[in-house]
Amino acid sequence: MAQHNIRTVIWFEVGRNVTKPRFWIITLIVPVALMVVFALVFLSSSSTDAASSAQKNAHITFQYRDLSGIVDPATASKFGGTATSDATAAIAAVKAGTSQAFFDYPADPATQHIKVYGADKDIFGNGVYASVATSLLQLSAQEKINSPQLVNIASGNLNTTSVTYRDGHTAAGINGVIAPMLYLVAFYLVILLLGNQMLASTLEEKENRVTEMILTTINPTSLILGKIVALFVAGLLQIVVFAVPLAVAYALFRKQLNIPTLDLSNLVLDPQQMIIGALILIGGFALFTGTLVALGAIMPTAKDAGPIFGVLMILIFIPFYIVTLIISDPTAPIVQTFSWFPYSAPVTALLRNAFGVLPLWQGISIAVELLLLAVVVLRVAVQLFRYGSIEYSRRVSLADAFSRTPRRQASSPPQ
Repeated sequence: MAQHNIRTVIWFEVGRNVTKPRFWIITLIVPVALMVVFALVFLSSSSTDAASSAQKNAHITFQYRDLSGIVDPATASKFGGTATSDATAAIAAVKAGTSQAFFDYPADPATQHIKVYGADKDIFGNGVYASVATSLLQLSAQEKINSPQLVNIASGNLNTTSVTYRDGHTAAGINGVIAPMLYLVAFYLVILLLGNQMLASTLEEKENRVTEMILTTINPTSLILGKIVALFVAGLLQIVVFAVPLAVAYALFRKQLNIPTLDLSNLVLDPQQMIIGALILIGGFALFTGTLVALGAIMPTAKDAGPIFGVLMILIFIPFYIVTLIISDPTAPIVQTFSWFPYSAPVTALLRNAFGVLPLWQGISIAVELLLLAVVVLRVAVQLFRYGSIEYSRRVSLADAFSRTPRRQASSPPQ
């Protein structure tokens, strides 16, 4: 009978959540916004590249004075330039409108400014003068070097391959961080997207004054467990819906946005990191879910629960203020405090696990701590819901909820 009740609660809660417009609005607003941003960035990048290319390839007529001796006359002639030694006359010609531009190259262009004078086009079109001036100098310098190898070295177009070692073995580097870091992303997505639903899962029945009728047919334990499993299913659905548009955007706009190809063959899946990360994720999700369900059982309305809910949300972001310390000095006292404090432990431990600075014994201990505490909190949530489900006008007293003969204050019937 209890298993039947749990299945009934799960299907009812899942159906109730996924059929609400609010669920899909919250689920889709982030990926849709990201796709809009991708599209805007793509359009902006395309127009910017086109404008930049047009400026670099623009053909204008100009005069130039070269005190550095770098500018190649033949290259300058191809660009439409004519050498001059009279800067004053060249500037006057630009002012009079008889010359489009004048470039004055100093003796040392590496440390001194190139002076560019031109006929005003518009705030964007005026950039063509500086583009042509610098392009001419760069091409002339490359002609003088006369060595593609030296040109690449001088321009910084160099490739490196790094190999690092830890404990006598080749370290995975960033390829070993990506996979376990997905646990942290999943934790944030589930908590941020489902936090309000976790809180409302027990408050909604209280505010609608239907808990008395529900509890006549369903055991409180079955009801709470069914709600938690339903939230977990809804969370998985949200993650899938969130990930699909991102994958589509990556497939369609990767080349246009110059996003590097994701080579999954280079990812390193360390079994220890993946197992520990999964346990910490499950423990953290269960702990926060149980806490928010218990909070909903205590508070008479969502408005009363709001401030405490805000504190819990802040706790999952606090570790990011010391993220560099977490990675560089995981033995620091504040890092250890955040690693063991239950409501900051999931984020801190998942960060340490992803970057390979979480010892196995600590990872197992933190996961066990979270799972055991989650069980305790869930039992407390069931007890609080059992005794606080019909408290419509005041917060539930913990002393009443856990006493053998709980003192119940009669609630005034709804008007």
